[in-house]
Amino acid sequence: MKKDLKTLCLTLLLVMSVVMGKAQSNVIDEVIWVVGDQPILRSEVEFQRLSAEMNHEKIAGDPYTVIPEMLAINKLFLHQASIDSINVSEADVIRSANEQLNQWIQSAGSQEKLEEYQGMSIKQIRQEIVRYFVETEKISEAKSKILGEKKISPAEVRRYFKNMPSDSLPTIPEQVEVQILTLSPEVSPEEIDRVKNELMDYAKRVNEGEANFATLARLYSQDAISATQGGELGYMGRGELVPEFANVAFALTDPNTVSKIVQSEYGYHIIQFISRSGDKINVRHILRKPVVSDAAIEKVLLRLDSIANDIRTKKFTFEEAVLALSDDKDTRSNQGLMVNTVRDAMLERTMQTSRFTMGELPPEVAKKVSTMHVGEISDAFTMRNSKDQEVCAIVLLKNRIKSHKADITADFRTLAGIVSEKMKNEKIDNWIREKQKTTYISIKEEWRKKDFKYPGWIK
Repeated sequence: MKKDLKTLCLTLLLVMSVVMGKAQSNVIDEVIWVVGDQPILRSEVEFQRLSAEMNHEKIAGDPYTVIPEMLAINKLFLHQASIDSINVSEADVIRSANEQLNQWIQSAGSQEKLEEYQGMSIKQIRQEIVRYFVETEKISEAKSKILGEKKISPAEVRRYFKNMPSDSLPTIPEQVEVQILTLSPEVSPEEIDRVKNELMDYAKRVNEGEANFATLARLYSQDAISATQGGELGYMGRGELVPEFANVAFALTDPNTVSKIVQSEYGYHIIQFISRSGDKINVRHILRKPVVSDAAIEKVLLRLDSIANDIRTKKFTFEEAVLALSDDKDTRSNQGLMVNTVRDAMLERTMQTSRFTMGELPPEVAKKVSTMHVGEISDAFTMRNSKDQEVCAIVLLKNRIKSHKADITADFRTLAGIVSEKMKNEKIDNWIREKQKTTYISIKEEWRKKDFKYPGWIK
């Protein structure tokens, strides 16, 4: 019989216990709470407790009080999602599930070891992860429906902070504005030929019936997420795929043949058609990435150091160098200025800003600018770009806004976000208290506590 998410949590608990050297014998699982029609197992609590311990996360209070209550709150939202008939398409969460599965495989050491630990096939494990993400998405949708469409007004922000003592104002963390110039090391023709020959060999073996495409993808694809699924991407629209890949994928109709080699910004691919559903297509692919030599990287680093020196001696500006040389299409037309996408509480949508906290920057960039002065140009360094490719870069620190107490004028949008979050938390808090009154709740006697945040659990 297929194991459900609760059984998966128990299995993960045992895995983590072994990893931590804290394996427990004779673990007996049981239902300790019921919220609506949703049970909470002892294993779920232990899983969350050990997860926090492994991640060095401090639990504010008794874990056997805090964790069951947190799980119970989630069950309230799932109960509401069921009442509201909230459905989530598995296709919408498949990418997150694949990423999670890949992390688990890496932690276990291999797909085979993960299957051994779980006592399930990789397909079954993936199904349970998908189920977890579906539940998470349902909770998110239920919260969104509870909160509704109300936007915070400027008057509400000003009213909230008007009479607040200055020493009670929130602290705005340090922010920076950074310009970047990137160059990609050149891949040798021999290396490109090597990758293409590999892909042609895979295609030949599949077309002649000597090998299974999914098996080859698991063994050789460098798309770590889809490789665990035999290269399968799940149903995706044309706009969700890079153009070069989409043009070939959407032209395929025969699942028994393999596409020609496709070059994209991610590397080189071969593709196999699986099926269509409306305007979406499901395909498998194998990705191979050419390896850049150390000599090629060093050559570009030296070139960038030379460019940086020319900018310092005012032969040309950083902006001119970016426009003429940078191969980062996202920043080249913006004079190299890096752009941060954040949530705007006033408009209830995402917006773009040039300001980053250190934690929002790519780690290699943050390491450089942390000790730089405004107007200073870094020496050349390597980093991973958004396509997980190794590139070389130099950065200029354009501006540094030091950590400071919030100012109602200069930091208005940041303060709006704080007020918006507070108002949302209050609304959710009130909803939980009301929902407790109308939801069936049963708690085993030894799990009844006096210090729950929401006393309505015990009736």
